[in-house]
Amino acid sequence: MMRPCITEPPNEEGVTRLMEYVIVSGMLLLLMVVMIFTVNAVFMEGPANNLRYHAFVDIGNGVSTRIVDLYVIAPGNGTIATKFDIPDDVAGADYFVNVGMTGASQEIQVQGGGIQSKIAIAGVGATRGVTGNTTGAGWNMIQYNSSGV
Repeated sequence: MMRPCITEPPNEEGVTRLMEYVIVSGMLLLLMVVMIFTVNAVFMEGPANNLRYHAFVDIGNGVSTRIVDLYVIAPGNGTIATKFDIPDDVAGADYFVNVGMTGASQEIQVQGGGIQSKIAIAGVGATRGVTGNTTGAGWNMIQYNSSGV
């Protein structure tokens, strides 16, 4: 006796679900990689750079105030010096403070990590020459010598 041949269409449901899983997982993985780079730039670097800039402005204003205060009490003949401390780092990065002439005015430039701020030295820019540089590490010193040395 011969068996009747029953033909059924092939069942492709298992392959379809597997392909759906692979495609969806691949898209989510790609989205995750893009998000990792975006989150770092938008939520971490942006606010850190904003913090650095404002901290550099504060540091520059503090150094400017110390310079002006020292020159106000400077003797007509002699030397005076003062030590001061500024933060060792800002947002986990080192920075540099440069004081000097820029064009016709004197300014304090604080820079580090690709961020820079410039602050004018108020009060002594036109009468006394100010130059120097420092970092945030350790104690810093401002010295005035009436002979100009």
